[in-house]
Amino acid sequence: MTGRIVEGVGGLYTVRCEADGEIKLISCRAKGSFRHEGITPLVGDNVVVDVSLGEKNAVIGEILERKNALIRPPMANLDCVFVAMAAAKPAPMLDMTDKLVSILEHNDIEPVIVIEKCELNRERAEEIKTVYEKAGYRAFVLSCETGEGIEEIESFIATRRGNLALAGASGVGKSTLLNKLFPTLSLGTGSVSRKTERGRHTTRAVTLLKISDELYFADTPGFSMLDFERFDFFDLEDLPLSFREINERIGECKYTKCTHRKEDGCAIVEAVKRGEIAKSRHESYVALYEILKNKHKWDK
Repeated sequence: MTGRIVEGVGGLYTVRCEADGEIKLISCRAKGSFRHEGITPLVGDNVVVDVSLGEKNAVIGEILERKNALIRPPMANLDCVFVAMAAAKPAPMLDMTDKLVSILEHNDIEPVIVIEKCELNRERAEEIKTVYEKAGYRAFVLSCETGEGIEEIESFIATRRGNLALAGASGVGKSTLLNKLFPTLSLGTGSVSRKTERGRHTTRAVTLLKISDELYFADTPGFSMLDFERFDFFDLEDLPLSFREINERIGECKYTKCTHRKEDGCAIVEAVKRGEIAKSRHESYVALYEILKNKHKWDK
């Protein structure tokens, strides 16, 4: 049987299969050879399930071709990711947002920025929206508390197809937003610790939820970092291509080997000075450059 992995916890996967017009959720493990081959099934994978020994002994025998795969959130075949942050409580971390956006760009996944809890700091929410709109991204400011902005993002989602996900730091209100958008899901939500301003991890695993025949939406666990030193998200030469506003200016610099950090005659540096590129975005680019330039392929 063929199907789509909709959940995976501790090596046990739930695969949504359709056979003869009947929907089945089959619990199964991956075949043993996957581990030796370094293959890990991911939520969103289209797979072939071997049920020759009965559904209770079902095994994922084959992972069909992926169009993309992410380390965090651990998913495959994504079309669009809503990158969520809060205007306050917890404070927005634009550097981590920029890391995630760059990873999505590298994997040809559309990033969409969502700034939640705008009722807590309206000015900051609008500032962040401007940063990402200037970079060429769709950005939404909203409040699950007041309902502001919910209809706008609902209309946007109605135009989408494929596998979508909501990702971001713990405590920014991802599950709360999904409950607003899709009330029948009844997802668990948590509060933010007063001491640490971090969210309590109410979402423990990636779960891909069917919204319609053409749309699946994933709730993902919150995270606090994206470690470019430990994980190989992409190489240094890919970095300028993963920042949309830098990529579109490549070739405009005075020197062909410009690193776009601080060189005289750099089109990107000049655009930052003119306010065409947000300073925070350029700072994120430079920080990632410093990390990636010290990574060597022969060390892997």
